[in-house]
Amino acid sequence: MKKISAIIIVLFISVGSYAQNNAIAQLFDQYYEDENFTKVSVSSKMFELFTKIEPGDEDEKEILDAISKLKGLKVLAADSVQDSRKMFNEAVSKVSSNGYEELMEVKDAEEDMKFMIKEDKDVINELVMIVGGKRHFVLISLYGIIDLKNISKLSKSMNIKGMEYLKNVDGKDHK
Repeated sequence: MKKISAIIIVLFISVGSYAQNNAIAQLFDQYYEDENFTKVSVSSKMFELFTKIEPGDEDEKEILDAISKLKGLKVLAADSVQDSRKMFNEAVSKVSSNGYEELMEVKDAEEDMKFMIKEDKDVINELVMIVGGKRHFVLISLYGIIDLKNISKLSKSMNIKGMEYLKNVDGKDHK
């Protein structure tokens, strides 16, 4: 009985410390009460509902297949914030230091954008996109089993603020 109690305690401690160390959760918590930010969280149940749609063609079938493997989506977006580039740099630093690998970077005069992934045995478990512009900031976390080939199609099919940035993922092999 003592062994079972000890195992349960260790599991709760490890789950609790994992949640506290998750960079994405920390960033969402940091800005959750800030009224300048739009916060969106899509659960796995919502993705399940999408998969009940009958596909009209092969493209739709591929999109629904990709959706069926997703566990969730979180979006944090602000159109008018001070120091958005500083927020961008802090978010990139926090995410990078938590084991995410850079997939792609786009910089121009208007905004900086980074796509980062977290993999386990060559399976992408999370795709993170961070955007910082002159006064806007966007953080998107898409998690589950992610197929980069269909991310662009998926981003077009979901009309959620910030998802339009995912059209920049080209679907090429990231290695």
